[in-house]
Parts: sequence; C-alpha cells; structure tokens
Amino acid sequence: MKHPVIAREGWLFVLVAFGVAVVVTLAASWAWSIPFWLLFAFVLQFFRDPPRVIPAEPGAVLAPAHGKVVSIGEVDDPYLKRRACRISIFMNVFSIHSNRTPVGGVVRGRWYYPGRFFNAALDKASLQNERNALWIRTAGGVDVVAVQVAGLIARRILCYVEKGDPVSGGERYGFIRFGSRVDVYLPTGVDVNVKLGEWVQPGTAVIARMNPSPAVVEPEAVATEEPS
Repeated sequence: MKHPVIAREGWLFVLVAFGVAVVVTLAASWAWSIPFWLLFAFVLQFFRDPPRVIPAEPGAVLAPAHGKVVSIGEVDDPYLKRRACRISIFMNVFSIHSNRTPVGGVVRGRWYYPGRFFNAALDKASLQNERNALWIRTAGGVDVVAVQVAGLIARRILCYVEKGDPVSGGERYGFIRFGSRVDVYLPTGVDVNVKLGEWVQPGTAVIARMNPSPAVVEPEAVATEEPS
C-alpha cells in the first residue's frame, strides 16, 4: 500500500488540531491562538511518515521503528520458545511512529496481548505492557519476531497484516500512537550492527545481519498463550 507523507492514522488528529487553531484565531486573536498552532505543529510532526529507500541486502534485518536502541542481548524468546537475540528500539513523541517489517517472508503467526502501560523504555515493558507480536519466517527458513509494545502514553497499536500474508523487508505494516517501543527477536549468533543509544531510521537502517541457514521452529513450539 502507498502512504502519503502524513500518515493516514493521523489525518483526523491533524484536521481537528488545525480546525481548533483556526477557530481560536478567528474568534480571539493571534496571541490566544499561538498555543493551538503549536499543538497543530506537534501533531503534524508526530504523524509524519516520509517515504523510505529500502536497502536490498540479503540477510539484512531492518529497523522496524524510528528511535533509540535501548536494549541488545540474548534472552528467552517468549513467543517461539527459544533463545534469541533481542534488539529493542524506543520511540519518543518526536519519533516517526509507523512501523516496518524487519525482514521479508511470510507471516506465520500474530498474537495480541492486553497489558499495562509502563514507560516503554523500561525492560519490563517487553512482557508486561500491551503488545502485538508478529512472527515472520524468511524464504531461507529463518524465524524473526517483531513486537509492537505500547508505552506510558500510547493507547493504540495498529497492525495491518495477518497470519499467512507475504511481506517484504521494510514494508509498512503498523503504527503506534504517542510513544512506544518495538522489540525484534532474532536467532542467536546474528551479527548485530547497532550500539546501545544509537538512533535508527525505520526501513533503512540495518540493525543486524543474519546467517542464511534455517532456524526453523515447529508450530507446536510456538506460544499460544500469554508468555511468562
């Protein structure tokens, strides 16, 4: 799907903010309307969604979100029940909040979990906050899980792909409103290409490079309930 420079998820918010600013300007004065024009500018920048040039690099894992890398390490993958390398990217209110698939392949599973709304920069947010997990298997048989995690302010996770859908690496697949985080679970042994504290751009930054050898997870090993 093609998307304009302003994300479709934000059209209503942008129009409302603009309308309020115009009404206050006409009904009062420029002095009174300044805060409302500043609010309109904030909403406009929040929902920006510029086009991306997706790198065509075999084995590349692309950043699914625009933000700061807040966690890199080996953990237990609660979705595919394996050891995995997790890379977490935190988005603040000034980030671009459209999400992109880290790899191309076929969606093998999708799970939504209601939860709490801790600060998404905290490590406990990965398993305690509201989240949407997407399992993608590449053409080479490598399993990758991308998890949209709601934050302290975020209250709306949007995901536009379902189980069985083919996806391309860097494809726009979802959106999280007002601050959040995305976790990517990769097979152990990947070559991590980012550092803690580094800012990455969605769909263009290569955060890791994978061994093309398969790391297949059988369906019965996949989490179907709330991960612990």
